[in-house]
Amino acid sequence: MVTGRRPVYVISIAAGLAGCHPRTLRIYEEEGLLDPVRTQTNIRLYSDDDLERVRAIRYLTQIRGVNLAGVKLLLQLRDAAELLHEIADELAERDGAAVPLAAADEPSSDPSTNGGARVRRPRNRSRRGGVEL
Repeated sequence: MVTGRRPVYVISIAAGLAGCHPRTLRIYEEEGLLDPVRTQTNIRLYSDDDLERVRAIRYLTQIRGVNLAGVKLLLQLRDAAELLHEIADELAERDGAAVPLAAADEPSSDPSTNGGARVRRPRNRSRRGGVEL
């Protein structure tokens, strides 16, 4: 059974599946965007998750025009956001609160729920030309 996390593809096959050159995968690894598993003989092995990450990197660089430093930052932020969601879910389970995370993230627009005070949204939320993932 092959799962997304199991490294099974050598660099030439992984590059073919991702639609790029093997050198591109090496560059992504040098920049810290990928971390393929290495065998005892130092051969890189890529998993389906790695290939999905390569496709996301290529989308951001080729379609959205983000450079590799920006991609690295975006992926770190995404990973941090996933971690925060996992922690919030775990805390909600532990406390027995069944509050959906999406409802907890959104500020209330009803003044009565915040003691009569009006809740303001951050100004930069609807910035034009920003990167949407």
